[in-house]
Amino acid sequence: MTGRKTKIIITVDGFSSCGKSTFAKAIARELGYIYIDSGAMYRAVTLFALRRGLAGGGIADEPGILKALPEVTMTFSPDPVTGFSATCLNGENVEREIRDREVSDNVSPVSTIAGVRSRLVELQRSLAAGGGVVMDGRDIGTVVFPDARLKIFMTARPEVRAQRRYLELVNKGLPADFEAVMKNLTDRDRIDSSREVSPLRQAEDAVVLDNSDMTPDDQMVWFRKLYERRINES
Repeated sequence: MTGRKTKIIITVDGFSSCGKSTFAKAIARELGYIYIDSGAMYRAVTLFALRRGLAGGGIADEPGILKALPEVTMTFSPDPVTGFSATCLNGENVEREIRDREVSDNVSPVSTIAGVRSRLVELQRSLAAGGGVVMDGRDIGTVVFPDARLKIFMTARPEVRAQRRYLELVNKGLPADFEAVMKNLTDRDRIDSSREVSPLRQAEDAVVLDNSDMTPDDQMVWFRKLYERRINES
């Protein structure tokens, strides 16, 4: 691919279980960019809140979380197996814990808290200083990096997304029920799309990718064409 000397910021937003992280990692690997999983950061804060008894049952104790938030530190340590960064909460690798069902059921109410979002946005911007970054999430192209050179918004049919999430849990050996996964997915879509702070929405200048019927290879063919056009624009 041409244009690799130009380091840009690439944002990948969209609905849950569209494969945003897998796609963003593939892009980062191909371009030699840094990959940052913004969703993992919100999941880590959610795990912290659950451990403190400040979240649960789809409800978050906003005053309690904001009071405890200064105690949260977040770093990313290289994973020798995947080649990407593992999320560390207060020095502990929590990459597996933040993917479980309880965290998934509570991440939306925690992530709607304005103080949580503002703190993590600051961290995300500092991590991407200098460009050469691919970051995925739900408000990366609209709030975190509104001036990003290339923005992608991913979507897929709900039943396709639910099946992907279900298989992901099964393959990781975690408890999984398709109907419960489908409910969690639709609930997250509703909460994240209607929240007052940084709602999930497509940036006006984002390019939509509906990958319902696409393989990972198909997605990369699509991306290469888009990237070449965008990087060569004057």
